[in-house]
Amino acid sequence: MDLIGLLLVASALLVVAGTAKAARPDDTARALVDLLGRRRAHSLGSMRRVVRTGALAEAGVGLVALAFPRTLTAALVSASYLGFAGVVVLARRRGGPLATCGCFGRPDTPPTTVHLLLDLVLAAAAATVALRAPVHGTVVTELAHQPWAGLPLLFVSGVATWLTLLALSALAALEAARRLVNRARPEAAVSR
Repeated sequence: MDLIGLLLVASALLVVAGTAKAARPDDTARALVDLLGRRRAHSLGSMRRVVRTGALAEAGVGLVALAFPRTLTAALVSASYLGFAGVVVLARRRGGPLATCGCFGRPDTPPTTVHLLLDLVLAAAAATVALRAPVHGTVVTELAHQPWAGLPLLFVSGVATWLTLLALSALAALEAARRLVNRARPEAAVSR
């Protein structure tokens, strides 16, 4: 199956991000309250419950897609990433106080262009897998058709997951720090 590695990456990220948000929903809840506007959003407490429920569903979709890379699960992964891309676009348009999307349950994931592009690439890869995936089968049967029983695929997928996680968190934090430094420079020049 083409692009199975990217589906594994996308699914693993759903598990990591969903688990993190379920454990620490506050930053994501605050980000959504800010994004939706105080008039449309409920209290932070109710948004926290919504985030936790959605995060558990996100992690569940990721786990099921990892175990059963089929048409339906790949389509759900694709839909998840399209939804995330929509939130990133909205957050980038709004700008202002939204410093994080809370993707990993921490305030270190501002919505960047890289974040948007990765969401779109993972959505497209999962959609492609959904179009070509078998109706039945498991990751074990898929790995059986890979060289060396799928060990190289699993290794590369693990490394790609880690690198993508870094791009969405550490790289995003560096980008946010760079923006702060660039904003501070004109003020420092004027005050001298």
